[in-house]
Amino acid sequence: METRELLEFFVFSWAYLACLVPFGTTSMRVFCYNRKVLLKISKNEVTDLRVVAGEFGGRPLKTLEGKTTRPTTDKVKGAIFNMIGPFFDGGRVLDLFSGSGSLAIEAISRGMSSAVLVEKDRRAQAVIQENIKMTKSEKQFQLLKMDAVRALTQLTGQFDLVLLDPPYAKEQIVANITQLEEQGLLAEEVMLVCETDKAVDLPEEISNFGIWKQKTYGISKVTVYVR
Repeated sequence: METRELLEFFVFSWAYLACLVPFGTTSMRVFCYNRKVLLKISKNEVTDLRVVAGEFGGRPLKTLEGKTTRPTTDKVKGAIFNMIGPFFDGGRVLDLFSGSGSLAIEAISRGMSSAVLVEKDRRAQAVIQENIKMTKSEKQFQLLKMDAVRALTQLTGQFDLVLLDPPYAKEQIVANITQLEEQGLLAEEVMLVCETDKAVDLPEEISNFGIWKQKTYGISKVTVYVR
């Protein structure tokens, strides 16, 4: 049993037993609420993320945490946009490994004009569609239900902001940025935002881009490339 699973087992067991103990109405409600939260965690369902700022600020986001997706926490998401914005006056964003769509929605909320989201996982696609519907600005979003490799052969136009959080970070980020540049999909003043595990060391330069900013937040590292 992995560490996370072991921790969840003990905490879940404690919360379950606590719900059976007559500590009073208020305490019962608190314990039972915690048990419901733990039930969602045990099913890999996380629902307490939100849009941090901008037009949609404060609105809740659904997400799905599992083997194929890894949600960016509100703290890291806020830090990312403080590094590169925090607000924008138009522009086009590409979220190549979208997950829940949280980062692309945050970009639109903060002033980007349109977003293309790429996601191959069917469950994550459903979550993205629900989150886009929440914004009531569906026309600003385009969801490509495919993997990044296929999407890169179909993309057109240029992007001003690219968000990269791939499962195999270093090699895939280098390949993606190189291909995006070769296909002329990157605007002159584009910002390439890469989120990886803190242990991943990305190269100082990729294609025509160099590291502009790099910061570590907990277990995550955010690296921003510009020309």
